[in-house]
Amino acid sequence: MSVSPATLPPVLLHSEAELARAALATPLLSRAVRLARWAGPETRVGAGGELVDAQLPAAAAELGLSADDPDAAAYASEAWRVAVDTGLVDVTDAEEEGADGTVTQGEDLAVLSAGSPQDVLGVWLGALDTVYADATVPDMENLLDVLEENGEVDFDELGWDPQAEADFLDGVLGNLYLLTVGDAAGGEEPVPLPALAASMIVPDDMGEPTDDVLEQVSDAMMKLDDQFRLFEPLGLVEYQPVDEALMADIDDQSAEEPAPLDDEDVSRYGMVRLTPLGLYGVRARMLEAGVDAPAVGDLADKGADVLLAGTSGFPQHAAQAEIEQWLTRHEPLGAAAELLAAARGGDEGAPLRRLRCQQALSLVGNEAEPALRDVLDDPELGGLARVWLAEHDAADVPAPSEGLIFWLTIDTLAAQLAAEGNSDELQGLVEGLAQQHSGFFATAWRVEHPATADVLEAMGRLHPDKKIAKEARKAAFKARNL
Repeated sequence: MSVSPATLPPVLLHSEAELARAALATPLLSRAVRLARWAGPETRVGAGGELVDAQLPAAAAELGLSADDPDAAAYASEAWRVAVDTGLVDVTDAEEEGADGTVTQGEDLAVLSAGSPQDVLGVWLGALDTVYADATVPDMENLLDVLEENGEVDFDELGWDPQAEADFLDGVLGNLYLLTVGDAAGGEEPVPLPALAASMIVPDDMGEPTDDVLEQVSDAMMKLDDQFRLFEPLGLVEYQPVDEALMADIDDQSAEEPAPLDDEDVSRYGMVRLTPLGLYGVRARMLEAGVDAPAVGDLADKGADVLLAGTSGFPQHAAQAEIEQWLTRHEPLGAAAELLAAARGGDEGAPLRRLRCQQALSLVGNEAEPALRDVLDDPELGGLARVWLAEHDAADVPAPSEGLIFWLTIDTLAAQLAAEGNSDELQGLVEGLAQQHSGFFATAWRVEHPATADVLEAMGRLHPDKKIAKEARKAAFKARNL
């Protein structure tokens, strides 16, 4: 499984106990469990471990499915296959050719009631492997059309590349995972199916998609619609399928070009989001494939230097969650001292480390005050120490020098630039700073900070006033030649 970023943002997972309860409650796994407990000495299976046709009605009835439901046998067969693949039942092949095999309850069936949450999730991941395999095979009708006389499938005629199909699904779920973990709202908003399909088909540098590309996106949507319908009963996704009426329009080549879509119309083309269990499952597959997919809490037992360096690349909400977990394992005074020590440095990443240090220190109480007072004379930490002490109404906080104020300003802007790039928030900060301090650039270029020139250049790019932007660029030039 592969996704574009070298390192993904960390995911905030639910506890294993919560995830295990969710796994046991999924329709597909719960059906598999019911069939495993139903199976007995009279249960007969074919050579591949599948229930023989004569047993499917009884299996469907055990699941509470109506005999009039045309899909009852398929649901029962799917649940049975999961039971076999996950070890909920053990299959014994027939001794004589052509005879039926038998089954007994498997060891993993007891795991679901007496095992640990991790054991339960292991069974669920096995079920995910089964559904994943089903999702990447062609439609059975298409397979029968290209079945050769010797019983083998002509894959060339079918136009099916197993590896390409698996890579496509991996990519789709990887993109959905990335959209979820990078979302400050925690992935609560579903993703429109057309956008997800387009993320796999439309090149990043393409302006207006061609008709051929749009047709590929449409085909991908139909494929994903089938696949997400398979994944939903296992709890991997919450899925609103494509409107059947729209499917008919898509299949109708003579249909008129559709009108522009509003938000409600977009939802008719399918909406999908990963569940908390789905996040766990996709991440597990990524880790198995060697993808770096961190989780919030991975740094909780590490030193402050690793915490600050690691969270420097995290989105704000993920950094906050990681820092909170780290602080739960440290007493306030020791945590503050360790964080401040790790925040020092003149390297390129130091400003963002200090920003994360400030973020962490905002969460500790007054017990940390001695650690902050110890660094009041530190040229790199004295400014943020004064800010913290003032915010905590500490007494006898020495006023900062003008040089310290300017150094802290440059350091803060450098951190914001590293964290967010040329964001609207940073632009607002730049505009406010230039407005409040009319002579800012005349002094700022002299600040002895490694990022002074880069910050002033960024201010020149971001400020909408051409005169002020020019002042910033001139100051940056001076700083580089200081």
